[in-house]
Amino acid sequence: MNKTVAIIPARGGSKRIPRKNIKLFHGKPLIAYSIEVALKSKLFDKVIVSTDDEEIAKIAKEYGAIVPFLRPKELSDDFTGTGAVVNHALEYLKSVGEIYAFVCTIYATAPFLDEKYLIEGFEKLKNSSAKNAFSCTSMPFPIQRTFKITQNERCEMFWPENFTKRSQDLEEAFQDAGQFYWTNLNIKSNEIIFGKDSIPIILPRFLVQDIDTLEDWQRAEIMYEVIQKVKA
Repeated sequence: MNKTVAIIPARGGSKRIPRKNIKLFHGKPLIAYSIEVALKSKLFDKVIVSTDDEEIAKIAKEYGAIVPFLRPKELSDDFTGTGAVVNHALEYLKSVGEIYAFVCTIYATAPFLDEKYLIEGFEKLKNSSAKNAFSCTSMPFPIQRTFKITQNERCEMFWPENFTKRSQDLEEAFQDAGQFYWTNLNIKSNEIIFGKDSIPIILPRFLVQDIDTLEDWQRAEIMYEVIQKVKA
Protein backbone atom coordinates (compact mmCIF):
# COMPACT_ATOMS: atom_id res chain seq x y z
CA MET A 1 0.00 0.00 0.00
CA ASN A 2 1.16 3.51 -0.81
CA LYS A 3 0.58 5.02 2.61
CA THR A 4 1.06 8.78 2.91
CA VAL A 5 1.88 10.98 5.87
CA ALA A 6 1.99 14.75 6.29
CA ILE A 7 4.61 16.10 8.67
CA ILE A 8 4.33 19.70 9.84
CA PRO A 9 7.46 20.94 11.68
CA ALA A 10 6.61 23.59 14.28
CA ARG A 11 9.16 24.46 16.94
CA GLY A 12 8.38 26.88 19.72
CA GLY A 13 11.45 29.09 19.63
CA SER A 14 10.89 31.43 16.68
CA LYS A 15 12.93 34.62 17.17
CA ARG A 16 11.84 37.31 14.71
CA ILE A 17 8.11 36.72 15.29
CA PRO A 18 7.74 35.26 18.80
CA ARG A 19 5.41 32.23 18.98
CA LYS A 20 4.86 32.61 15.24
CA ASN A 21 3.42 29.16 14.63
CA ILE A 22 0.48 29.75 16.98
CA LYS A 23 0.15 33.53 16.68
CA LEU A 24 -3.39 34.43 15.62
CA PHE A 25 -3.68 35.06 11.89
CA HIS A 26 -7.16 36.35 11.01
CA GLY A 27 -8.54 34.78 14.16
CA LYS A 28 -6.86 31.36 14.02
CA PRO A 29 -3.43 30.07 15.06
CA LEU A 30 -1.20 30.19 11.99
CA ILE A 31 -0.48 26.46 12.09
CA ALA A 32 -4.22 25.70 11.94
CA TYR A 33 -4.34 26.62 8.24
CA SER A 34 -1.78 23.97 7.29
CA ILE A 35 -3.44 21.31 9.43
CA GLU A 36 -6.93 22.02 8.10
CA VAL A 37 -5.88 21.97 4.44
CA ALA A 38 -3.92 18.75 4.90
CA LEU A 39 -6.98 17.10 6.45
CA LYS A 40 -9.34 18.57 3.87
CA SER A 41 -7.26 17.15 1.01
CA LYS A 42 -7.97 13.58 2.24
CA LEU A 43 -4.55 12.56 0.92
CA PHE A 44 -3.02 11.45 4.18
CA ASP A 45 -3.26 8.43 6.43
CA LYS A 46 -1.94 10.69 9.19
CA VAL A 47 -1.26 14.40 9.66
CA ILE A 48 1.52 14.77 12.23
CA VAL A 49 2.93 17.87 13.88
CA SER A 50 6.55 17.62 15.06
CA THR A 51 7.10 20.13 17.86
CA ASP A 52 9.14 20.60 21.01
CA ASP A 53 6.47 22.84 22.53
CA GLU A 54 3.54 21.64 24.66
CA GLU A 55 1.31 24.61 23.80
CA ILE A 56 1.84 24.07 20.07
CA ALA A 57 1.13 20.37 20.57
CA LYS A 58 -2.14 21.16 22.37
CA ILE A 59 -3.32 23.56 19.65
CA ALA A 60 -2.29 21.16 16.87
CA LYS A 61 -4.40 18.42 18.44
CA GLU A 62 -7.37 20.78 18.77
CA TYR A 63 -7.29 21.30 15.00
CA GLY A 64 -7.11 17.59 14.23
CA ALA A 65 -3.40 16.80 13.92
CA ILE A 66 -1.62 13.95 15.70
CA VAL A 67 1.31 14.77 17.99
CA PRO A 68 2.80 11.37 18.90
CA PHE A 69 5.95 12.77 20.55
CA LEU A 70 7.63 15.97 21.65
CA ARG A 71 10.67 16.63 19.52
CA PRO A 72 14.05 16.41 21.29
CA LYS A 73 15.72 19.72 22.16
CA GLU A 74 18.74 18.90 19.99
CA LEU A 75 16.43 18.95 16.96
CA SER A 76 14.74 22.22 17.95
CA ASP A 77 17.48 24.84 17.74
CA ASP A 78 18.11 27.55 15.15
CA PHE A 79 20.49 25.36 13.15
CA THR A 80 18.53 22.13 12.69
CA GLY A 81 17.26 21.73 9.14
CA THR A 82 13.79 20.56 8.15
CA GLY A 83 15.23 17.35 6.70
CA ALA A 84 16.54 16.21 10.09
CA VAL A 85 13.17 16.93 11.71
CA VAL A 86 11.26 14.98 9.07
CA ASN A 87 13.69 12.07 9.25
CA HIS A 88 13.29 11.96 13.02
CA ALA A 89 9.50 11.74 12.64
CA LEU A 90 9.77 9.01 10.01
CA GLU A 91 12.16 7.02 12.20
CA TYR A 92 9.73 7.31 15.10
CA LEU A 93 6.87 6.05 12.92
CA LYS A 94 9.03 3.19 11.69
CA SER A 95 9.84 2.25 15.30
CA VAL A 96 6.13 1.78 16.03
CA GLY A 97 5.61 -0.28 12.90
CA GLU A 98 4.32 2.39 10.52
CA ILE A 99 5.97 2.45 7.09
CA TYR A 100 5.06 5.11 4.54
CA ALA A 101 5.67 5.35 0.82
CA PHE A 102 5.12 9.10 0.53
CA VAL A 103 5.75 11.94 2.95
CA CYS A 104 4.66 15.54 2.48
CA THR A 105 6.45 18.15 4.54
CA ILE A 106 4.10 21.09 5.05
CA TYR A 107 5.29 24.30 6.64
CA ALA A 108 3.31 25.62 9.60
CA THR A 109 3.50 29.12 8.12
CA ALA A 110 1.42 28.57 4.98
CA PRO A 111 -1.99 30.26 5.32
CA PHE A 112 -2.33 30.39 1.52
CA LEU A 113 -1.96 26.62 1.15
CA ASP A 114 -4.61 25.19 -1.20
CA GLU A 115 -5.49 21.49 -1.27
CA LYS A 116 -5.72 21.43 -5.06
CA TYR A 117 -1.96 22.05 -5.31
CA LEU A 118 -1.25 19.39 -2.68
CA ILE A 119 -3.32 16.97 -4.74
CA GLU A 120 -1.62 18.02 -7.97
CA GLY A 121 1.78 17.42 -6.41
CA PHE A 122 0.86 13.95 -5.19
CA GLU A 123 -0.75 12.89 -8.45
CA LYS A 124 2.20 14.04 -10.55
CA LEU A 125 4.75 12.48 -8.22
CA LYS A 126 3.15 9.06 -7.86
CA ASN A 127 2.74 8.79 -11.65
CA SER A 128 6.38 9.65 -12.34
CA SER A 129 9.91 8.46 -11.68
CA ALA A 130 10.74 11.64 -9.76
CA LYS A 131 11.80 11.73 -6.12
CA ASN A 132 10.11 15.01 -5.13
CA ALA A 133 7.35 17.45 -6.02
CA PHE A 134 7.26 20.85 -4.36
CA SER A 135 5.54 24.23 -4.50
CA CYS A 136 7.19 27.06 -6.40
CA THR A 137 6.29 30.31 -8.07
CA SER A 138 7.70 32.56 -10.77
CA MET A 139 9.99 35.46 -9.92
CA PRO A 140 8.28 38.84 -10.36
CA PHE A 141 11.35 40.38 -12.03
CA PRO A 142 14.15 38.91 -14.19
CA ILE A 143 16.92 37.74 -11.88
CA GLN A 144 19.43 38.34 -14.70
CA ARG A 145 19.02 42.10 -14.21
CA THR A 146 19.42 42.17 -10.43
CA PHE A 147 22.18 44.06 -8.66
CA LYS A 148 23.80 44.29 -5.24
CA ILE A 149 24.68 47.27 -3.10
CA THR A 150 28.40 47.47 -2.42
CA GLN A 151 30.15 48.40 0.83
CA ASN A 152 30.52 51.99 -0.33
CA GLU A 153 26.76 52.17 -1.06
CA ARG A 154 26.99 51.95 -4.81
CA CYS A 155 25.32 49.53 -7.21
CA GLU A 156 26.87 46.59 -8.98
CA MET A 157 25.00 44.25 -11.32
CA PHE A 158 25.45 40.52 -10.91
CA TRP A 159 25.32 40.14 -14.72
CA PRO A 160 26.15 43.53 -16.33
CA GLU A 161 25.91 41.97 -19.80
CA ASN A 162 22.13 41.82 -19.35
CA PHE A 163 21.63 45.55 -18.69
CA THR A 164 20.57 46.38 -22.25
CA LYS A 165 18.47 43.23 -22.77
CA ARG A 166 14.69 43.42 -22.72
CA SER A 167 12.96 41.71 -19.81
CA GLN A 168 10.88 39.57 -22.17
CA ASP A 169 14.06 38.24 -23.80
CA LEU A 170 15.42 36.84 -20.53
CA GLU A 171 14.60 33.33 -19.32
CA GLU A 172 11.93 33.10 -16.63
CA ALA A 173 13.14 32.03 -13.19
CA PHE A 174 11.30 30.38 -10.30
CA GLN A 175 11.64 30.26 -6.54
CA ASP A 176 10.63 27.95 -3.71
CA ALA A 177 7.14 28.87 -2.47
CA GLY A 178 7.81 27.46 1.00
CA GLN A 179 4.51 25.60 1.35
CA PHE A 180 4.86 21.86 0.74
CA TYR A 181 7.39 19.24 -0.33
CA TRP A 182 6.29 15.76 -1.43
CA THR A 183 8.84 12.93 -1.35
CA ASN A 184 8.62 9.38 -2.69
CA LEU A 185 10.45 7.43 0.01
CA ASN A 186 10.94 4.43 -2.28
CA ILE A 187 13.10 6.31 -4.77
CA LYS A 188 16.79 7.02 -4.19
CA SER A 189 18.42 10.19 -5.44
CA ASN A 190 21.53 12.25 -4.72
CA GLU A 191 20.04 15.36 -6.31
CA ILE A 192 19.14 18.45 -4.28
CA ILE A 193 15.41 19.16 -4.15
CA PHE A 194 15.79 21.99 -6.69
CA GLY A 195 17.22 19.51 -9.17
CA LYS A 196 16.33 17.14 -11.98
CA ASP A 197 14.57 14.59 -9.75
CA SER A 198 11.93 17.09 -8.63
CA ILE A 199 8.62 18.15 -10.17
CA PRO A 200 7.75 21.85 -9.77
CA ILE A 201 4.16 22.60 -8.77
CA ILE A 202 3.69 26.19 -9.91
CA LEU A 203 1.56 28.45 -7.72
CA PRO A 204 0.29 31.91 -8.68
CA ARG A 205 2.35 34.63 -7.02
CA PHE A 206 -0.66 36.00 -5.13
CA LEU A 207 -0.74 32.76 -3.11
CA VAL A 208 2.89 32.99 -2.02
CA GLN A 209 4.32 35.01 0.85
CA ASP A 210 7.18 34.23 3.20
CA ILE A 211 6.35 35.03 6.82
CA ASP A 212 9.70 35.69 8.48
CA THR A 213 9.33 39.25 9.76
CA LEU A 214 6.54 41.40 11.17
CA GLU A 215 6.40 43.23 7.84
CA ASP A 216 5.90 39.87 6.09
CA TRP A 217 3.13 39.06 8.57
CA GLN A 218 1.30 42.32 7.91
CA ARG A 219 1.59 41.87 4.17
CA ALA A 220 0.29 38.30 4.42
CA GLU A 221 -2.72 39.40 6.46
CA ILE A 222 -3.60 42.04 3.85
CA MET A 223 -3.18 39.52 1.02
CA TYR A 224 -5.33 36.96 2.82
CA GLU A 225 -8.09 39.49 3.46
CA VAL A 226 -8.18 40.51 -0.21
CA ILE A 227 -8.26 36.89 -1.39
CA GLN A 228 -11.16 36.09 0.93
CA LYS A 229 -13.10 39.12 -0.39
CA VAL A 230 -12.51 38.01 -3.98
CA LYS A 231 -13.71 34.48 -3.15
CA ALA A 232 -16.87 35.87 -1.54
